[in-house]
Amino acid sequence: MAHVSENGSEKKMAEGGNDAELLKEKANTYFKEKDYENAIKYYSEALELNPSNAIYYSNRSLAYLRTECYGYALADATKALEIDKNYIKGYYRRATSNMALGKFKAALKDYETVVRVRPNDKDARMKYQECNKIVKQKAFERAIASDETKKSVVDSLDIENMTIEDDYVGPKLEDGKVTLKFMNEMMDWFKDQKKLHRKCAYQILVQVKDVLSKLPSLVEITLKETEKITICGDTHGQYYDLLNIFKLNGLPSETNPYLFNGDFVDRGSFSVEVILTLFGFKLLYPDNFHLLRGNHETDNMNQMYGFEGEVKAKYTAQMFQLFSEVFQWLPLAQCINNKVLVMHGGLFSEDGVTLENLRKIDRNRQPPDSGPMCDLLWSDPQPQNGRSISKRGVSCQFGPDVTERFLEQNKLDFIVRSHEVKAEGYEVTHSGKCITVFSAPNYCDQMGNKGAYIHLRGSDLKPEFHQFTAVPHPNVKPMAYANTLMQLGMM
Repeated sequence: MAHVSENGSEKKMAEGGNDAELLKEKANTYFKEKDYENAIKYYSEALELNPSNAIYYSNRSLAYLRTECYGYALADATKALEIDKNYIKGYYRRATSNMALGKFKAALKDYETVVRVRPNDKDARMKYQECNKIVKQKAFERAIASDETKKSVVDSLDIENMTIEDDYVGPKLEDGKVTLKFMNEMMDWFKDQKKLHRKCAYQILVQVKDVLSKLPSLVEITLKETEKITICGDTHGQYYDLLNIFKLNGLPSETNPYLFNGDFVDRGSFSVEVILTLFGFKLLYPDNFHLLRGNHETDNMNQMYGFEGEVKAKYTAQMFQLFSEVFQWLPLAQCINNKVLVMHGGLFSEDGVTLENLRKIDRNRQPPDSGPMCDLLWSDPQPQNGRSISKRGVSCQFGPDVTERFLEQNKLDFIVRSHEVKAEGYEVTHSGKCITVFSAPNYCDQMGNKGAYIHLRGSDLKPEFHQFTAVPHPNVKPMAYANTLMQLGMM
């Protein structure tokens, strides 16, 4: 009898294995269709039936990478290697996850392993060399940064004596100033995929650095009864969708104020055009056009996801350094009528943070790995109470009770944040007290999501949502300028 029962359990295990394989195949199909949420769902179901399969963890890790859940991707790759330390793809996955998180030394260790096991693998060697180059570059940058006399790029520029060649027929600042005429000409110029003269780009950057550096870390504005503001979420280098926002909602002006809530650059391959347009409007309407920093206005992200490569391709490495300096002066949060707080990421890893704490943040730096500045750029809401480890591997996830306590302590009504793709372009959670807005439709040319923006009126501060869909753009793929490790690691 015992023997029969053993056969029965073996049969059951075999059936479970077959079922798991079917679920994996189903997940693979969804993955190929770029439906990563369903791919994750079915890989997870396969893992419930067969939790000791390294391939399932590795596949789910890649799906998590595609949805920017780098923390979960790293955990799955690590699990795959615990199950089978000879599973080479697991090292690749873990290295890519660590790269995405800016943990270059950890990534290098895994690429070293692959090269050791496969000395003739050209792809592995290339990735190892590329990663090694970044590790050395970072060490060099740290050495320079510790030199206290670090000079601004501005000090080494002689903009006055930069000549604009006779054959350049594009827009120029008028007496060194941004005007509405200049902005309209520049937007049309960019629309035709033409490049703004480097002198004009430098003029904008130097002036906007001066304007931003005078702002507090928490900007506070008051809307009168009759006034409204438009809040936009991530735009991620999708220049033609940005123009569409202005077409649908009107150009920025003193009577049509905007707040763009971070992540202007990276991924989309027209990030230079997006950021110069936004900076131009900031100079034209400094009190009516607002910009907050996102987690992608940082060196690590720009190095991996395309902005650094794009600036170097269209201009120079020196100009990227100046962009980096300017990004450090972007404010971190904005409070409207003492009632609505806007930030890119979300709330905090610990209770008790006050608006006064935000005012005091010394923001002129690369964000730290933890603390309020990191949380403002990186955290995400979750449906359950309490806090959890972040799916991204940075900051935390915060529940409705966390939101409730924060709002109560600071006498606020609700928060508006961005940072996450939403199918409808926006999402209302935490009983209406946490609103997400995302303004890059069909994100990365593949997510199929709508974009949205929010109107807030001074009279009642009730959010009014406006959705829009992606418009065609020239045939330059997203991530065209991204680090080759990110492009190759995410096949």
